[in-house]
Amino acid sequence: MDYQNGSAVTEFILVGFTGGWQLQTLFFVTFSLIYFATVVGNILIIVTVTANATLHSPMYFLLRNLSFLDMCIATVTTPKMIRDLLAEHKSISVWGCMAQMFFMHFFGGAEMTLLIVMAFDRYVAICKPLHYRIIMSQRLLNTFVILSWTIGFIHTMSQMVLTVNLPFCGHNIVNNIFCDLPLVIKLACIETNTLELFVIADSGLLSLICFILLLVSYTVILVTVRHKSPGRLSKALSTLSAHIIVVTLFFGPCIFIYAWPFGSFASNKIFGIFYTVITPLLNPLIYTLRNQEMKKAMRKLWIQQVSFMSNL
Repeated sequence: MDYQNGSAVTEFILVGFTGGWQLQTLFFVTFSLIYFATVVGNILIIVTVTANATLHSPMYFLLRNLSFLDMCIATVTTPKMIRDLLAEHKSISVWGCMAQMFFMHFFGGAEMTLLIVMAFDRYVAICKPLHYRIIMSQRLLNTFVILSWTIGFIHTMSQMVLTVNLPFCGHNIVNNIFCDLPLVIKLACIETNTLELFVIADSGLLSLICFILLLVSYTVILVTVRHKSPGRLSKALSTLSAHIIVVTLFFGPCIFIYAWPFGSFASNKIFGIFYTVITPLLNPLIYTLRNQEMKKAMRKLWIQQVSFMSNL
């Protein structure tokens, strides 16, 4: 099929990291180690929470699901990025690009919802501790998880149905390390102003609103604790600080990329790396290194595995 601006595009060229082979090799080793640590760290959290009966609580149930989503988000883009670092021709097919965008927004939308659920969980745990187990029942937790995946699916489909049939011709260079909606939409050879505004509303504005609501909810929790039980304020601060760090790391890059999706922020590779590579690694580090119960469970699991291997 031909268009006025040229033949139909069958693949996109990804403009990743520039530099000599020494720098490319350094990036290859660095990001390979980060991705390996991300996968191992999140799997370790999933296995630890599943295997240890003392961690069968609502908070760790949600943390296990967060680890799974983090691992999925990293896997959507990082292996391809690592391979491209040693490839002379850095390209991705149009449908491969569409799949990458679909799963990024699918898992991202699900994680966005899950972080809101985790804020609600902390509100109930801190402000209504006597009713925590009753309110945060397993049935409600399962509903929350299903809801997060459903919202993630609706979020990505609402954008992808408008993107997948766009005609691409002429320019096919994506100025980033992976395909993302703002940059790909700009390559279409038709007018896309309406779709651009929709992306701003669906991804950018939604991320900003959720981020503000989460910060407000954490503030309400701290004010409530300070008013009702000043002695518990330091413990609440310690618990919520980890959540605030995770929320900021997740929503910060999203707001910059999608609230101004067709400006300079959208093509900023640093934001892209932070969102897809760094954040999925930092989440397990923040939750495990600051959590004595989790570290104790991991040590117990390690001792059990060593004992089992020694008895073989």
